[in-house]
Amino acid sequence: MAYTDFIAAIDLGSSHMVGMVGTKGPAGTLSIIAYEVENSDTCIRRGCVYNIKDAAGKIVRLIRKLENKLGGSRIGKVYIGVGGQSLRSINHAVSRVLGSGTVTEEVLKELDQECRQYRPDMLDVLDIAAPVYYLDNQPEIHPVGLGCSRIEARYKLLVGRPSLRHAVTTNMSEQIKLDVAGAVVAPLALADLILTEQEKLKGCALIDFGAGVTSVTMYKDGSLAGLYVIPLGSHLITRDLTSLGMPEKEAERVKRTYGNAIWEKDNEQQMVTVDLADGQHSSEIKLSDINMVVEARSREIIENIYARLEDTGVAKEPGYSIVIAGNGAALKNMREALSERFKMDVRYASVRKDLIADGEMIANNPEYTTAVALLLKGTENCALYTAPEPEKPKVVEPENPKITPPPVIEQEDENETAPAGNDSTGPTPPPTGGTKGGDRKGREDKTPNLFERWFGNTVEKVGGAIGKAMDDAE
Repeated sequence: MAYTDFIAAIDLGSSHMVGMVGTKGPAGTLSIIAYEVENSDTCIRRGCVYNIKDAAGKIVRLIRKLENKLGGSRIGKVYIGVGGQSLRSINHAVSRVLGSGTVTEEVLKELDQECRQYRPDMLDVLDIAAPVYYLDNQPEIHPVGLGCSRIEARYKLLVGRPSLRHAVTTNMSEQIKLDVAGAVVAPLALADLILTEQEKLKGCALIDFGAGVTSVTMYKDGSLAGLYVIPLGSHLITRDLTSLGMPEKEAERVKRTYGNAIWEKDNEQQMVTVDLADGQHSSEIKLSDINMVVEARSREIIENIYARLEDTGVAKEPGYSIVIAGNGAALKNMREALSERFKMDVRYASVRKDLIADGEMIANNPEYTTAVALLLKGTENCALYTAPEPEKPKVVEPENPKITPPPVIEQEDENETAPAGNDSTGPTPPPTGGTKGGDRKGREDKTPNLFERWFGNTVEKVGGAIGKAMDDAE
């Protein structure tokens, strides 16, 4: 089955990149058609593309793999997620003095237009969150129709280094020879996929533990309170474990199998068998040594998260909660360590059921959740349109196409046009060189094709000429 209307997105993670294709139903629910994964640790660091050519090659492979599952359809454009350690939110306010006027839709549009024209120094505005309005310094959710002397709109601008967008739009599209439908702020899209409106209103922070970075997206009173990307990820724990003499691949396995965010002293004497860096030998390492390394790095990441919550003013907000996502959240006792430090309710992330079609279990896999969030933000049809070829006129072939006869030139028999009383030409020869006219006519009626007719006419004329010459000689 070929698909003609779908959305395609690519999540550029620090450990792997995910390509995904899906469709939206009439109610906006997402159905996933295909997904593929490529390793990205050689071209993406801390959420940023640093080797564009290598990343482009992997994206091209992703596209080809996805197209093989689309029943002959081609991908014409893609949405790409934007993250990276330089991504953060900044405050920007725009105000108007209305005197004794009333807030109208036109006033709000003017404030929004002025905000979008703002260009901070050395930063690129990637997105703008919905503003919070203040009428005479009093917050209002729906200000249209209310009277005030002054209105102020307070925005959260999602900004990053100019190279952040440039790397995934201009440079990437030139390398992969594919249009970029849009650059989507990945942490913001992930929060919309996971957090409910009630959680945003009450106050909630989404923490995404990635391999290269940890993203913290905070909401309060239904609006974005802050977004930060901490340049510390779970891959640092893996690298720390290599100091115990094991290769990186083995360190990743040990982290996932035995790693613990809280050091359990009861298991101090337990030994763990690991493969050494030479690949030929194995050794036993104390589980306490492994967890001492894991806990130390986990605590560092948690403290950096708490500092961002304090900067935003929600660290001690009553009723505030935490939602954790990403592969790093699967570390043993990570939820308990966060709850102990923050004194907040902590839960694991799960996608909103009203946004995903029934049966799409892949959406809750931490490896694919961000790609699902990017698909939901897509609005353009990413299928490559191919114009139908014009119909060719039908050619009627001859009965015997292998033989192309020469054109037949009709000529009058000179014996038929000569005057009846002219004796100089002698007696009239038989038209077929001795064959009677009736027999010739019958044979012509049975001629199967033009070639035989042409051959018969030629023989007839040659025979007539020979007969005339013989009469003249006599």
